[in-house]
Amino acid sequence: MTPEELKERTTAFAVEVVKFCRELRKLPEARITADQLSDSAQATMANYRAACRARSHREFISKIAVAVEEADESVGWLAVVARAQLASGPQVDTLSREANEILAILAASRRTAERRRTQEPAHGRFRDRVNVD
Repeated sequence: MTPEELKERTTAFAVEVVKFCRELRKLPEARITADQLSDSAQATMANYRAACRARSHREFISKIAVAVEEADESVGWLAVVARAQLASGPQVDTLSREANEILAILAASRRTAERRRTQEPAHGRFRDRVNVD
């Protein structure tokens, strides 16, 4: 998957979560959960985009690590939605599956970047393009 494809995928995920949370917020007991879920999905997208604009390899690793944390938070909030029965059905399943897949992709990218950092000389230059494994 190219960085542009992952940008699109994280953006599409954030948009679908925002739409889902619009409905979820109608339940008084789900408002806080909806806010947290919406924030984490949007932060996943924003931090991945920031990682793609990183000025150094170290900055890329830092930003991608935050994107991983936010994606994991999205997975967690979707689990709360399902387990608390705030919503159910195919939409929750689809969002949960996508959150888990994005988390796995971002985590793999972080591991690859960290491995490459330890293999490169300290004076090495940051590559203009970072490949997502």
